[in-house]
Amino acid sequence: MAGGHGLARRPNRPVVFVPRTAPGERVEVEYVEERRQWARARPLRVVEASPERRQATCPYFDVCGGCQLQHLHYEAQLSAKSGIIADALRRLGGQQVERPEVVPALSEFEYRNRVTFRLKRTRAGVVAGFHAFEDPRKIIDVERCPLAELAVNRAWQGLRAAWGPEAQRLPPARELRLTLRASTDGEVGLAIEGADGRGEPEYLIEQIEDLAAIWSLGPDGLIDWHEGPAELPDRWGGHELLLAGKAFVQVNRAVAAQLDAYVIEGCGDITGARVVDAYCGFGLRAIELAIAGARVSAMDSDDYAITAAQGLAVESAAEVRFIPGDVEERLPRELPADLVILNPPRRGISVTVVESLLAEPPAAIVYVSCDPATLARDLADLSLSFELVACRGFDMFPQTAHVETVATLARR
Repeated sequence: MAGGHGLARRPNRPVVFVPRTAPGERVEVEYVEERRQWARARPLRVVEASPERRQATCPYFDVCGGCQLQHLHYEAQLSAKSGIIADALRRLGGQQVERPEVVPALSEFEYRNRVTFRLKRTRAGVVAGFHAFEDPRKIIDVERCPLAELAVNRAWQGLRAAWGPEAQRLPPARELRLTLRASTDGEVGLAIEGADGRGEPEYLIEQIEDLAAIWSLGPDGLIDWHEGPAELPDRWGGHELLLAGKAFVQVNRAVAAQLDAYVIEGCGDITGARVVDAYCGFGLRAIELAIAGARVSAMDSDDYAITAAQGLAVESAAEVRFIPGDVEERLPRELPADLVILNPPRRGISVTVVESLLAEPPAAIVYVSCDPATLARDLADLSLSFELVACRGFDMFPQTAHVETVATLARR
């Protein structure tokens, strides 16, 4: 599988990407695009079904672009993701690897604490949900998402019921991005992007059970105005966090805890070691490493997260240097180090970061990635000084083709 698409191979012809298919089955298709090296086809009819196929539970699966693998039994999803990681590392990264283990999620459904919906006002009325499977320009109206936590779905259904004709109680704009995030206590915050005015946020909070706060975000991602508390209390790894707007934490609490435990364990005995945690977010991992005896410097470009991390370190009596700013600029100043942890956004690390790590290579790197393709590219760039010694996947996003990967590198 590639990006959740099945692959069909024809003798002396380009490979064909066919979505919503399962390994080993025969499908009647319609070609929609053909290039020199690949083609895309739309499945029309399953002629001979794979034993790995199952009936999707979501009524929107056939038309919604949110999930790619819901038609596969869960064991088959894990196998597909293992193959996606291995294929990317071999083909794009030049790594000689076996298919890695993918740690399963504790729950296939109702795991997302944060969901972003698109709302569009049209002549025919309001449509709000997710991008369509075959046409990303189109929005599929969705009343409930089976991947969302119960509190998020309750707030979404309450919002749809309370926003009124033409969603007039939401801010006026042709299109809005609406992100609902739930705390561990079930309180929900709504972040609105694209607002041109206020609407009636007081009414919405009063009417919608569990909705505690509304934040309107400007083009820079900062909060322009809010109704209700400016921040929402949450708990992660035994720490109290205050979340607001688009402040980033993982969407799957249970798998995030498994991944963090694996990363900490993989660091080994770090007593007295010099550790750099790049793209540290709220710094929870950096704090744990400092408590374990490491000398930690941590950095992130999110000023809000860094300020919160500094407060958490004080509360935990952990000695961590939290450094605000771009990793590209800050990392060279913190090298050399014994261990560097990388947890970049989907685009991966920049050439500048690669050059810094090659110029003063640490003894080890632990790279946490949400995109096997950019991970593979970065490992290829780092291979001059580092070799891959361990790799494990974590199913942070069941029913989708996305997967988190932890790669451990040792200096050559």
